[in-house]
Amino acid sequence: MKLREHMQIGRRAIKHMFLMSRRYCFSTVAGSIVTSLMPYVPIYFSAKLIDGLAAGEGIEVLALYASLTVGLVALLSLLNGWITVQNDLGSKEQARGLDWVYAEKAMGMSYASIEDREVNLLRERIRYESQTGYGLYWLIHFFRALAGYVVQIAASVSLSVSFFAVSTVPLWQKLAFVGAVITTMLVNILLTSKWGKITSAFYSKCVDWNLIDAKFSSYVDDYRGGKDIRLYGLAPSLTDFDLGTQMSVWKQEAKMELQCMGLRLLDTLMNYGLQLGVYMLLIAAALGGGISVGSIARYVSCVMLLLTAAEGAATAIQSLLVNNQYLKRYFEYLDIPNPMYQGSLTVAKRDDNEYYIEFRDVSFRYPNTESYALRHVNLKFRVGEKLAVVGMNGSGKTTFIKLLCRMYDPTEGEICLNGVDIRKYDYDEYMALFSIVFQDFQLMAFSLGQNIAASAAYDKARAEECLERAGFDQRLSDMSKGLDTALYQHFDREGVEISGGEAQKVALARALYKDAPFIVLDEPTAALDPVAEYEVYSRFNQIAGDKTAVYISHRLASCRFCSEILVFDSGNIVQRGNHEELMADESGRYHALWDAQAQYYAREAG
Repeated sequence: MKLREHMQIGRRAIKHMFLMSRRYCFSTVAGSIVTSLMPYVPIYFSAKLIDGLAAGEGIEVLALYASLTVGLVALLSLLNGWITVQNDLGSKEQARGLDWVYAEKAMGMSYASIEDREVNLLRERIRYESQTGYGLYWLIHFFRALAGYVVQIAASVSLSVSFFAVSTVPLWQKLAFVGAVITTMLVNILLTSKWGKITSAFYSKCVDWNLIDAKFSSYVDDYRGGKDIRLYGLAPSLTDFDLGTQMSVWKQEAKMELQCMGLRLLDTLMNYGLQLGVYMLLIAAALGGGISVGSIARYVSCVMLLLTAAEGAATAIQSLLVNNQYLKRYFEYLDIPNPMYQGSLTVAKRDDNEYYIEFRDVSFRYPNTESYALRHVNLKFRVGEKLAVVGMNGSGKTTFIKLLCRMYDPTEGEICLNGVDIRKYDYDEYMALFSIVFQDFQLMAFSLGQNIAASAAYDKARAEECLERAGFDQRLSDMSKGLDTALYQHFDREGVEISGGEAQKVALARALYKDAPFIVLDEPTAALDPVAEYEVYSRFNQIAGDKTAVYISHRLASCRFCSEILVFDSGNIVQRGNHEELMADESGRYHALWDAQAQYYAREAG
């Protein structure tokens, strides 16, 4: 990256941190300045105290120097303690703010981005990069360090500059003093740059190792994988895999540490060599009467602090430049646009529920793919109809629903609500028309009532009615806390584990509670036993009421109660009609699927 881009990223990152927590930003910089100034108080007054003793100053003057040393250090320590408390509070604000940034971005993304594997990999990479410190954490860490080092450099120079004003010190000694300091600083900076590149290269690899380790942990920590690990004897393979990865990391880390150790040894020798040279130079100047004994201690301390600060500043600057690569990736994720046109038209609230949906020559292919998932779909239906969508896996059934609900927009053609392209409607208002139970629905580890209402506050009577309609009433009666019963035990030890079929009923009750004009059921009985499945079928009209019900299934027997059936095959609607009409076409796809499933059940019965 060029310097201009580095500066732009740095400014944006600091502003980003500032918005998450002003307290954290201010306390971080203030704490760095106070901490950096503290060593210079005893350095300055200790030199004054030594010179006072050598000059035979009175007890009042000496006591004043001692009091100022202790008092100022104590005052700075108290100030630093208060700043530390503010920084701790600010760091918690910042951590919460960062969590909310990720959550808000995920909730504001288009569903296409949520399903995009590249976006998911980018998000995972950023998350695991932060575990090695890269990103916002290193930004504030190194910015704080840089601020402190700049203060140290300024203080060291300020307390050392008087050396050059001493007329009795020869010019060559002054030049030697400056030359030695500059040479050592340059060598320190070069060595720091070298080991900084070595460590950065290693830690950048750690991101990939963290991803691998996280996947490994997800296998062995999740109780759902425990059965397969034990039944299929996977423990040795998983252990060997993890051990091999850990050994590979250890070997590369050991190599990195050895390389850095050699560079640090050379750096240490340079520093101590300079310290010896400065001592000898200042002693010679003191013997010549040019400087006082106290000044020797002050100058030596300041020079060593100057070298440390210069080396630290070089490290901080280099680290900030490296870190900008990671911040750039972080902002690329935050800048992923939502291409879904939001629209502005209000969806009219019709008392007669006369809503018409029409697919007009709709074709669709998923992002980053060449093949079409749907091709030239034409369809019109209205509220109150019971529509079944059937077909083999991958025939386009779920894609059809995702387009209907505007999780994706068509690649070609348009979908209309009452004759108006659905993209022109307010996005949230249009989404409010649909209650959907997908195959991969998600229940949260909150109370049962909150799951039904998808809200912290809910109508208890209404929630119980919806659970009854979904066939969950018997299970509800067995729960001592009723609707207040927590699902799962993520947050509540008394939470209950419900079966897949029970979870499906809860998801169905949630769709009913929303009371939207359209209800979409994507394989709603997949996890139910035959008896429970029959209950859902027999009560389907009661469950759907006067709503439009779109019922997706690959079990053709479950669709006989629908007024119309759409048969999908390879992304096309190849047949349309009721069960009797479709069965009458013996050469049709529906008849072939029905016979295949009927033969399977006949063999099972035999």
